[in-house]
Amino acid sequence: MFEKLYRYLYKEDKQRICTDITEDACQYVPRNFFLQIFSNVFTQLGDTLSNPKTVLTWLMSYVSAPVYLISLIVPLRESGSMVPQVFFAQFIHKRAIRKWLWVIGALLQFVAIASIGVIALYFKGVPAGWLIVAAVILFSLSRSMSSLTSKDITGKTIPKTRRGRMKGYSVSVSGVLVLAAGLFMLYQSRNDATISFYTNIIFFASATWLVAALIYSRIKEFPSEIQDEKDDKEGILSSFALLKTDKHFRDFIVARTLLLCTALSAPFYVVLAQEHVGKEAYLLGLFIIAKGVASIVSSPIWGKYADKSSKNIMAVAVMIASVLGIFIFFTISYFDTLRSAKWIYPVVLFVLGIAHQGVRLGRKTYVIDMATGNERTSYVSVSNSVIGIILLLVGGLSALVSLLSVEGVILLLSILGLAGAYKSYKLPNVEQI
Repeated sequence: MFEKLYRYLYKEDKQRICTDITEDACQYVPRNFFLQIFSNVFTQLGDTLSNPKTVLTWLMSYVSAPVYLISLIVPLRESGSMVPQVFFAQFIHKRAIRKWLWVIGALLQFVAIASIGVIALYFKGVPAGWLIVAAVILFSLSRSMSSLTSKDITGKTIPKTRRGRMKGYSVSVSGVLVLAAGLFMLYQSRNDATISFYTNIIFFASATWLVAALIYSRIKEFPSEIQDEKDDKEGILSSFALLKTDKHFRDFIVARTLLLCTALSAPFYVVLAQEHVGKEAYLLGLFIIAKGVASIVSSPIWGKYADKSSKNIMAVAVMIASVLGIFIFFTISYFDTLRSAKWIYPVVLFVLGIAHQGVRLGRKTYVIDMATGNERTSYVSVSNSVIGIILLLVGGLSALVSLLSVEGVILLLSILGLAGAYKSYKLPNVEQI
């Protein structure tokens, strides 16, 4: 079944394309292709239903956690899943079979998210806030190992020119499930949402990682090259030396840093919506629906073209986000009627969701295609660790600036995004190397 469907999707009648993978791995491409799609669908659904920018923020507010703790969960979840990757890379390099590291990470993410549901049921105020923060830290560390390992597995099991579309399909299918979840939440918001309603969402989200772990364990993986002890003497410092010695990689890091505007601007759009429309529960459902529809509509297209030129996808996507941000700045500043319209914020988040999917699919495909073997793991770990640190710094600066003007932060991030579009466009096209 996998074989027939794979050939249908890629119109491969006779000889299979197996660029950048071994002959042994080539035999199992269809099976591994769909197993990774299915596992990604479940983890992406879980990510959306436990998103710190929306669901966890709502939940922590509901249990009366202090604002200063609520403000920690976004940078902790995002940076916490990136910064440790350079440490995990040294560990991963010593494992010939690596899929079990992903499975362990998924199981720990299940435990972390499920514990948030339990905490919300039995704790309130400051204790609930700190316990949820601790659970988010556990989740982030586990996610860090799984994220790094998944890119290595994708590079070993899926050929070039097929990786972007695989990610696009998984995001699109998960978008359908997210849309269904958002519609259900919107329907339920007609009644008074209780703590049980929110915790049930969290428990359901946690279960997605359990299912994903079971699916991922079925991937057929062949041994990787194990890093010798002598190659690991300098450890982490040798990995960071890539920033000095590899200009191509350094340029990618600069471009990816400027692309952060799509991730960092999302919470500020939510804040604007709460300021000008209100904090009604239906907004949460609408925002999740907007994200689901954006994924369904855009991900297959982004994925298809990322396999042709992932750097151009990054450039186009961040350009969309930047133009949107500039438009919103002038709308909020000068058009009173429009900024109070209830429909504008779900539409804005829909467009931002399209742009963010393009940035994510583009940069993930790019970093996988620009390297091979253990070099790929080093590229991914160093880039994510550096970006995680920058995310903390830029996120903290944005939080300070937001005290003066929320729309001003969006404008600043949009200007950085324009620079990111130019820098991304100037990168080499790794799909043709």
